[in-house]
Amino acid sequence: MLIGLNNLTFEFGARAIVEDATWHIHPGERIGLIGYNGTGKSTLLKVFTGQYLPSKGTVEKSRGTTIGYLHQDLLSFDTNDSILEVAMTAFEEIKKLEKEIEELGLILESRSDEKLLDEYSHKLHDLEVLGGYTIHHKSEEVLQGLGFANADLNRPYKEFSGGWRMRVLLAKMILQQPDVLLLDEPTNHLDLPSIEWLEKYLLHYQGSVVIVSHDKYFLNRMVTKIVELYQQQLHIYSGNYDYYETEKELRVELQQRAYENQQDYIRQQERFIERFRAKASKAAAAQSAMKRLDKIEKLEQSGIERPNMRINFQVDKQPGKVLVSIKHATKKFGDLTIIENAEAEINRGDKIALIGANGKGKSTVLRIIAGTEPFEGERVWGHNVDESFYAQHQLEALNLNNDVIGELKTAGSGKTDLELRSLLGAFLFSGDDVEKKIKVLSGGEKARVALAKVIASKANFLLLDEPTNHLDIHSVELLVQALNQYEGTFILVSHDRYFISKAANKIWEIEDNQIKEFKGNYEEWVEWNERKKKSAAASARGNNSKEKNVTPEIVVSKLSASQQPSNKLTEEKKELQKIQRQFAKAEEQLAALNKKKTQIELDLSLPENYSDKTKFLQLENSYKQVQKDLSEITQENETLFEKIMEMEN
Repeated sequence: MLIGLNNLTFEFGARAIVEDATWHIHPGERIGLIGYNGTGKSTLLKVFTGQYLPSKGTVEKSRGTTIGYLHQDLLSFDTNDSILEVAMTAFEEIKKLEKEIEELGLILESRSDEKLLDEYSHKLHDLEVLGGYTIHHKSEEVLQGLGFANADLNRPYKEFSGGWRMRVLLAKMILQQPDVLLLDEPTNHLDLPSIEWLEKYLLHYQGSVVIVSHDKYFLNRMVTKIVELYQQQLHIYSGNYDYYETEKELRVELQQRAYENQQDYIRQQERFIERFRAKASKAAAAQSAMKRLDKIEKLEQSGIERPNMRINFQVDKQPGKVLVSIKHATKKFGDLTIIENAEAEINRGDKIALIGANGKGKSTVLRIIAGTEPFEGERVWGHNVDESFYAQHQLEALNLNNDVIGELKTAGSGKTDLELRSLLGAFLFSGDDVEKKIKVLSGGEKARVALAKVIASKANFLLLDEPTNHLDIHSVELLVQALNQYEGTFILVSHDRYFISKAANKIWEIEDNQIKEFKGNYEEWVEWNERKKKSAAASARGNNSKEKNVTPEIVVSKLSASQQPSNKLTEEKKELQKIQRQFAKAEEQLAALNKKKTQIELDLSLPENYSDKTKFLQLENSYKQVQKDLSEITQENETLFEKIMEMEN
């Protein structure tokens, strides 16, 4: 164990964050810490680092264990040093050694001293052992992986915005290579290429990693364990986020079934007692039944308690076929060209995700479409278009001096105070909450106010810039559902791949200063992109081979090429038949497992099985195993079916 909580209770004022929690972090673990907004995930990380002391219990840490903690409060740090210098402060010991070597070198230049020369040689050796000659290269590599251009590395840290500063501090933490890395929403400030780089890096990270994130794709690829903070308890699941979702549903289902079975048993016993306790011949049996009921440990009814935002986008009027056209658009910031002579058109019913690396100008293009960013060219609005813009930085969207209900009135919906209070209730603002000033709200609360404003507007065209930042996973799911039911048109910028994949039917990408459109969802775009890369790589290999002399082996293969197609077809046919047989076998296994599952469910519902603890546990374990087998066979079945479809086409 590197670090752990033992029977720990932590109270924040009068509110308990966790009660009697035990959780040990072991070497090499990659853990996702999840929970609804406001449950105290970030607070729990601060307990691990010693910033908060527990009310009861202990935080235990192995001797010598080092902890790196990335969190939003780090943004208060400021300096004139270059970002490369800031990142390289990770190597304090090496930097100190370099300074000592430099000082010794200056002394040795002026006088010869064997003892000093020996010390100088030893320090050079120590520097080599510590990898001192590679720290510059390592720092550059990590910063570039996180999206910094080579030209940016020597720019002062204070010139960068909050999101980019957070990347520098993440780079420093990665370079320190602590035993335990605690990351609080690391993907909030990263674009898609940087998230993919971070995934690859952390998958090979030697230490343990604990990640708080609302990005389901990131959690699925990154973690092997989920710890959920729910109702002041820590619930541990050995698997990624998808496994957690399935397993939690199963746990709730089994708990509810056990509760219902127990209620049936209690009612049965109560009927028996009521019927026979007055009869002398049965009084003893009735008395025994009463004692059994008194001793039984009552189970609680199961159900998932969660803060449900009720998001329902409404449209006041239908627009024309084309909502907005961008013609001959050029936008530059000094020497940086975002788009040049670009064309784009948004049609009614389009649900567009604008994706790409940071610095490509996604938010700029969104503002151009919204009409809030000046540019060269023409923007033409269609007929009956009512737009509403959700800005990435809440300062752009909200007046900090307004109270919550006053801010909603600025949306111009014409709703009464009562209607606005009802709408805010759907976004978890109740009672006096609506009179809070915007400036005192948390990031998640500001995001909910901004979303409520968008809904209050009844717009038929939404422009959404990073709408999932500060929302928990469940709230992201609710937003996806609302956007899928939305009858209007939208364009969004997001780094959340799950959100994009579920919400968008078109992908826009800024490439070569043009807006390139892909008509399909995110998964299709990724697949198409992979094929494009493979095709380019194959083409490059082909060009390379043409430049070389043709070997006798290649000549032979060319001479026998006429025989190859028929052989290849035969092999493909055999492979198809083999996969079809595997598919048929998987179908049979699925049918048998479903039959077994139905029987176990029937057995679990019988009161006599519930009253026998050993038998109930056996049935419960069998049910879990069947569910696991079903999941594996279903996945195998789908994979085989996709292969058959590919080969038949």
